[in-house]
Amino acid sequence: MRNLNDTLSRLSAFRKHAGPKPAGADRLADLPPFGSNPGALRGRFYLPACLAASPPLVVVLHGCMQDAASYDHGSGWSQLADEQGFALLYPEQQRGNNPNLCFNWFNLGDTRRDAGEALSVRQMIAAMIATHALDPARVYVTGLSAGGAMASVMLAAYPDVFAGGAIIAGLPYGTAATVPEAFDRMRAQGGPPVEALGSLVTAASPHPGPWPKISVWHGDRDATVSHANSALIVEQWRAVHGVKSGPAVVETVCGHRRRAWRDAHGREVIEEYRIAGLPHGTPLSTAGPEACGSAGPYMLEAGISSTRRVADFWGIAGQDRLPRGAPVRTPQPNATRFHSATEGASHEDVSQAAHAKPPADGVGRVIEDALRAAGLMR
Repeated sequence: MRNLNDTLSRLSAFRKHAGPKPAGADRLADLPPFGSNPGALRGRFYLPACLAASPPLVVVLHGCMQDAASYDHGSGWSQLADEQGFALLYPEQQRGNNPNLCFNWFNLGDTRRDAGEALSVRQMIAAMIATHALDPARVYVTGLSAGGAMASVMLAAYPDVFAGGAIIAGLPYGTAATVPEAFDRMRAQGGPPVEALGSLVTAASPHPGPWPKISVWHGDRDATVSHANSALIVEQWRAVHGVKSGPAVVETVCGHRRRAWRDAHGREVIEEYRIAGLPHGTPLSTAGPEACGSAGPYMLEAGISSTRRVADFWGIAGQDRLPRGAPVRTPQPNATRFHSATEGASHEDVSQAAHAKPPADGVGRVIEDALRAAGLMR
């Protein structure tokens, strides 16, 4: 466990190196009041001009020192929503909750089902579904860094809500309960044993399954959140999905290694991208056949669009413009593996229409009715 001085030094360095937020038009609208909001979060959303029938909802969680608009500009999620017709929800952290604008993924009062920030996000989702007639069976969540760790929280606390998730440079669920512990886990130091990670998820809700499918992304030169956390996330969800064998797919996609695990029905339920040479941030492709988003602080050109690839994995975006990877091969017993802090520890290795607010009359009643029906409001 690191001492307080070390923690304060790391906080200071984190602020220093965060950099200015990237310039860009704010395409997001403000979500009307959506319930008790115990986590005191701001809600923002985007609806494309052409919304598909019974459309999916993607929940996007920004990283520390970011806001919803800057993350949308960088990641290109609203660009993809315009192409594919799905809705976006951006919960946004407030400085009164965290001075660095990090979601409090390590605070027990914010990471439990029906409490704190987690409940605020769940209430936003219920409001979006009720107001815009979205498909409750196709709700997904993704996030970067602290937002990625909060995506882990949402997937564990509300697995009944999400069909899939994507964790980018994030951490597994339930491994830290204090700020010093959070910094240790970011360095892949300490924490529960690998074999206990799955039970942290299954104990977080009464949900018996089925479970969301998970996409994991991490750069191998990440000096902020160790890429060993990628392996831990994979192990956590392998245990939840009951996937005991090694990856069924190992391929090279746009120069980066992708591995995937299948369940007993042959369905890919977990994928992991290890992005070669990438420091801490969201992998982007800003040119070429899968161009999406704009580079900036923590939004990094990598020659591959995590936004497009994640949406493809979830099945809410077409594959026609995505170049495929190298031929699939089955790993051999002596296949080379990544070396990490977990080696040998069981690692086999959410336009114009966007700013159009719903009519005021009746919206609050619709939202409140939906929240009550979902058991999220009395």
